[in-house]
Amino acid sequence: MKPPLFTRPVGKKVTWPQAKAFSVHLLTASGSFLAFLSLVAASEQQWSAMFLWLGLALLVDGIDGPIARKLQVKEVLPAWSGDTLDNIIDYVTYVLIPAFALYQRGFMGEGLSFISAAIIVVSSAIYYADTGMKTKENFFKGFPVVWNMVVFTLFVIKPGEWTSFAVVVIAAALSFVPVNFLHPVRVKRLRWLNLPVFLVWCGFGAAAVVQGMDAAWWVRIGTAAAGGYLFSIGAVMQLFPSLGSRRQ
Repeated sequence: MKPPLFTRPVGKKVTWPQAKAFSVHLLTASGSFLAFLSLVAASEQQWSAMFLWLGLALLVDGIDGPIARKLQVKEVLPAWSGDTLDNIIDYVTYVLIPAFALYQRGFMGEGLSFISAAIIVVSSAIYYADTGMKTKENFFKGFPVVWNMVVFTLFVIKPGEWTSFAVVVIAAALSFVPVNFLHPVRVKRLRWLNLPVFLVWCGFGAAAVVQGMDAAWWVRIGTAAAGGYLFSIGAVMQLFPSLGSRRQ
């Protein structure tokens, strides 16, 4: 008698902690669907919708980690790698779609837009292979390829093709330089300031999306100022290790 093609494991029941832990993986995986919606919007040049879906993906990426650590997902489901799942989705939402949008929009001209997209996807792929991309304080070591934020800022402030190209080249080069970049949630020093600045940047971003990416002057200035702060504060804190150490 042939054994059945499909058998059910005997004596193995899914526990409630395992179910909760797996639901966190499902939350993380939902970012892939948001990425798909963003890609569809980008292909149709619906920039507000594209950045809206990317913003929701960024929100999911921001909340799934703390939930996973609280529920001890790694310990409860050791066979499932949340880090691998997170990296796959991050590469799509942080890198691939922003690079495609930059090329599809073409505001740097066809040639520079194509070269910029190539620089973004290749340099970011190499960066993701670096196992030492974070410091003990949870700073990113080198520019953490958050191209969704960089490309969004370029879309909002429209600095010109050569300035935009220079921003892409400099950011890509900084991916391989040991300069600290901020994680606004996980870095404890100056978190009382850095996290509100990040939320302010998100607020300006929401205003730009509502305005159809044809942002008012105050939105452009606010986006550039908050973005510039977030881009540079990690290096400042690296130069001054005691900065903010009294307020944690």
